[in-house]
Amino acid sequence: MRVQEGPDTVFRCELAAGKVVLPKCNACGRFHFFPRVVCPHCYGTSFAWREASSRGEIHTTTIIRRPPDQGGDYNVCIVELEEGVRMMSRVEGVAPSDVRIGMAVTAYAGKIDGTPAVLCRPEEG
Repeated sequence: MRVQEGPDTVFRCELAAGKVVLPKCNACGRFHFFPRVVCPHCYGTSFAWREASSRGEIHTTTIIRRPPDQGGDYNVCIVELEEGVRMMSRVEGVAPSDVRIGMAVTAYAGKIDGTPAVLCRPEEG
C-alpha cells in the first residue's frame, strides 16, 4: 500500500522547487490556504494544485526589532493573493518601515535561513 502525500507536503515540496502553488477545490472552484484535506468553503475533498498568480496586496504588517549583530529589523506581513487567500510572508528589498498596508506586491518562492518560504517584493511600476 502506497501512502499519499498530504497537502502540506505537496505545498512544501513545490515551494522547495521554486513554485508557489495553491489547492483549488474541484467542487466549488475556490482556492484555500493553508493546505488541508477538506475545503473550508464547501467541505469538498478533491483538489487540483494551481500555480499562484503571484499578485498580491499587503493586508497587515509589523516590524520585528533585532540588534544589527543579530540580522537587524525585518517585517512580517499577511499578504492577500489575487486568488483570495491570505498567508504570512515578508517583503524583501525595502526597509521594514516602508512596508505599507495596501502595498501591491509580487509573491515568489524564496528562502529564509535556508528554508523555503513564500516571500514578496514590491510590485514595480
